[in-house]
Amino acid sequence: MGSLSLKPCFENTCCSAASIGTPGSTRRYEGFAIRALVRVIASTLISTSRSRDALSISIDEFSKVELRVGRIVSADDIPAARNPMYRVSVALGDDTPRQCVAGIKSFYTKDQLVGKLVIAVVNLQPKSVAGVISECMLLAAYDDKSLALLTPDKDLPPGTKVA
Repeated sequence: MGSLSLKPCFENTCCSAASIGTPGSTRRYEGFAIRALVRVIASTLISTSRSRDALSISIDEFSKVELRVGRIVSADDIPAARNPMYRVSVALGDDTPRQCVAGIKSFYTKDQLVGKLVIAVVNLQPKSVAGVISECMLLAAYDDKSLALLTPDKDLPPGTKVA
């Protein structure tokens, strides 16, 4: 679709309240401006609808995400990390705790983390972050200034399913 210009309409000021219906106003530009405006609005609504659909996932897709309660058993600095990160070990009800790289160092001390219950995504593919393999992801709520790890409001055992 080519670019849309409403310049002729504005040059003739046919859309201003004072000019509509006055002698010398150019009615053909009024129709052009209204049709063009309708096309722009329709195009915007369609693209907004498409972008929402592109961001939407089905309940079947969401059900593939496995969330579990975990307990942080240790937190260590990652010296090679460019951003402030911890290597966190999380007990998730398995025999061996899983390793997680978490960019939460600016918000939590190691002492605040050890023993803390958290919610983790446990079925992600392992990924190397700052030279450390991350085997799960801790969930958090955040804005520009703060971050809070998601935690259950009751003391639940590690490995408890989250739905």
